[in-house]
Amino acid sequence: MKRRLLLATAATLLATPAFAQTKWDLPAAYPATNYHTVNLQKFADSVKASSGGKLEIVVHPGASLFKAPEIKRAVQTGQAPIGEILVSNFENEDPVYGVDVVPFLASSFPEAKKLWAAQKPVLEKKAAAQGMMVLFAVPWPPQGLYAKKEVNQLADMKGMKFRAYNRGTSRIAELTGAQPITIQAAELSQALATGKVDSFISSGATGVDSKVWEQLTHFYDTQAWLPKNAVLMNKAAFDKLDPATQKVVLAEAAKAEALGWAEAERLSAGFLETLAKNGMKVQPPSPKLAGEYKELGKKLTAEWLEKAGPDGKAVVDAYNKN
Repeated sequence: MKRRLLLATAATLLATPAFAQTKWDLPAAYPATNYHTVNLQKFADSVKASSGGKLEIVVHPGASLFKAPEIKRAVQTGQAPIGEILVSNFENEDPVYGVDVVPFLASSFPEAKKLWAAQKPVLEKKAAAQGMMVLFAVPWPPQGLYAKKEVNQLADMKGMKFRAYNRGTSRIAELTGAQPITIQAAELSQALATGKVDSFISSGATGVDSKVWEQLTHFYDTQAWLPKNAVLMNKAAFDKLDPATQKVVLAEAAKAEALGWAEAERLSAGFLETLAKNGMKVQPPSPKLAGEYKELGKKLTAEWLEKAGPDGKAVVDAYNKN
């Protein structure tokens, strides 16, 4: 009897991994099919493989675990050890989070990359003060105007129900006479279907995710800005990992950032083609609308710099030097 018990115990020990597996939940706000979420899943799979199974990251897409505005707080408090945020969602907390949605400051992928290089050290410092690390960031394609009618000048926006998702987009609505209505990405399809909103500024990716052609008719490729999603990690959770696993997380994060930027740029034109194939009028803004948007951008840049203070000036100065 004792021999059988010893043999059973030995068999159990042999079947048990020689390491303690750690499992992390990663809340994300966008659909599983969105390229940001696909990139997160590749990152999670690579971390698991490269760590030999020591760290498993489970991605929760579509705001299924936490709503978009709640994710940063969840990571900060340790409710989730890691999570993806839309950086500009937190501009109310600190203006520096909103530099990538200042209209026409950075309106191409190369410019957005330069801006991220200038912004990242400041965000890392702020994240560290809140017990977090910035792992990596991936951009959205250039932003354009979606509308249910023709918009040839800013005056045409007056009275439209304009989806806002951060301080910058709310301010655009105010200055153009539109009605700002706060709607996060996961709620956009329903808001469009019920007529709660009939216009917004976002990327081609969001338009495809939400099948906006079912309610809206026009997309103006204004290339106003390229917002970013960033993956934050709770520093205490990171510190609990063994050194080898920590190296794996950082190495795979660097790879995920490079892959994410390349994928965003690769997919950008295709999103607009999909909108057009589904019946939307995809076109550049009229000269008048483009000119008015640039003037609006100057005003909003000045307002942002005034709010952002020394940190904001440092980011913009660093961006302009590169």
